[in-house]
Amino acid sequence: MEAVDQRLVRRDHALIQLLDPPFDKSPLNPGYIKGYVPGVRENGGQYTHAAIWAAMAFARLGDSRRAWELLAMINPVNHGRTAEEVAIYKVEPYVAAADVYALTPHIGRGGWTWYTGSAGWMYRLIVESLLGLRLEVDKLHFAPCLPADWKAFTMHYRYRETVYHIVVSQTRAAVDAKVGETSVTVDGVERLDMIIPLTDDRQEHSVEVRVRAPQTVDELAPFMNEAQIEVVKEP
Repeated sequence: MEAVDQRLVRRDHALIQLLDPPFDKSPLNPGYIKGYVPGVRENGGQYTHAAIWAAMAFARLGDSRRAWELLAMINPVNHGRTAEEVAIYKVEPYVAAADVYALTPHIGRGGWTWYTGSAGWMYRLIVESLLGLRLEVDKLHFAPCLPADWKAFTMHYRYRETVYHIVVSQTRAAVDAKVGETSVTVDGVERLDMIIPLTDDRQEHSVEVRVRAPQTVDELAPFMNEAQIEVVKEP
């Protein structure tokens, strides 16, 4: 992942390349991707599926700074904040683009939109890898990977006809505490197994999830300290 960060993450243009350098005049034939001009789609551009998987990998490693940084690069909204960005990106900034061109003269231009499966992967990146929510049949697990400067976020999770009001808070880890250590309380009762059991009893339930953050503040700070998130699941 260090090689990915050094060789493929293009912070100067806010994109993550699939490979570099692209295939061009080489006698070797890698297959159909050589049919694309260098820097476009799978031939050295940002292929958004893989970019999202890279962010997921950093999250799995517990590297919240780089995981959230890559999400900020992938997020199409961040490519349409100014007239200059819109002129470069050239596609809708409110849907995921399957690819982003990575070489001049079209560097930073979005490719195909609307049809890409990377939109679903982006949802999973945010909800599962970063906010840490994972559903297993009738159980919820939490393993958040949050920016160190986040204090808390709330999530309202609907399970059939039952609502779970979940507050995830983050506190600095003590010297002898394990970073990322999580504790879970459901309706005032601590769950030693750290699992939230889901029961469709048509009641409202309160859940508290506490996670230990590093003692040092994350340098990445384009994110708010508190967030309100609505997640609806109906198995």
